Amino acid sequence: MNPPEPPAPGVRPEQEALFSTTAEYYARFRPGLPGPAVHLLAGTLAGRTAPVLLDLGTGTGQVPQALLIAVPHLAHVEAVDVNRAMLVQTRSVLDPLLGDRTLRLVHGPAHGYTSAPGTDSPAPDLVTCCRSFHWMDRPGVLAMADRVAAPDATVAIMGDGSLWTYPAPWTRQLRELIRNHLGTARRAGPADAYTAPVRTYEEDLAASPWSDVAEHRFPVTRTWTPPGILGYLRTTSFANAGLFPDTARHDVFERDALTLLTARAEEDGPLVEQAEFRVLLARRPGA
Repeated sequence: MNPPEPPAPGVRPEQEALFSTTAEYYARFRPGLPGPAVHLLAGTLAGRTAPVLLDLGTGTGQVPQALLIAVPHLAHVEAVDVNRAMLVQTRSVLDPLLGDRTLRLVHGPAHGYTSAPGTDSPAPDLVTCCRSFHWMDRPGVLAMADRVAAPDATVAIMGDGSLWTYPAPWTRQLRELIRNHLGTARRAGPADAYTAPVRTYEEDLAASPWSDVAEHRFPVTRTWTPPGILGYLRTTSFANAGLFPDTARHDVFERDALTLLTARAEEDGPLVEQAEFRVLLARRPGA
């Protein structure tokens, strides 16, 4: 196996910094894909010989991990991320699943992806983007996918919100605690506040070559433990350790959060999140 390739043009220092302290916690604390969503994605590859997956914003490789298990005939994976530490974790997660299948890690922004130079790499049959499309140059990503993907390929954009957006008494108190420590604006890395996309994903797709869209929604119930929530927060752009001035301040925050969450669990019972995992499957019209 080769190491991740050198960074493509366009990787900015702030992109590396956004999740620079989170990679080791992702595989342990980030919820994976629900089974029905994996089955849906696997169905897009049914009947194909040696299909290829292109996963954008791969993080620690949750989508390839699920599909390498669910699709035994998946032949090759291209995994792209702007954070090199994430790709190191991806390698450790995916290598044991590969067998005779192949993996290429690409360090760079999703919209700048190109196939390996000097090779006849097969075109992707499925292009996926899970919980990361909002960070990207979305029109650029969809235009890139049109250039590189197979004529009858599918683009899948997926996500399910976060504990910041989930409405429950315990998440509201947790948000207030985060604001008390980091300021009232929702953070999106060490120097930035989060800005919501101006257009919906459906509007992005409608303005792209991938305008034939089907929406699928899967309800998911998650029961969290207070330590599990602390681990999850370390993976987020709004409460990870790198946002705090120093380790001591982060330790104080985690101690306060653990006290709050433990009290809520003792008073109200399990800390439950009723989430909805949404998948947009998009194809070119007539494909």
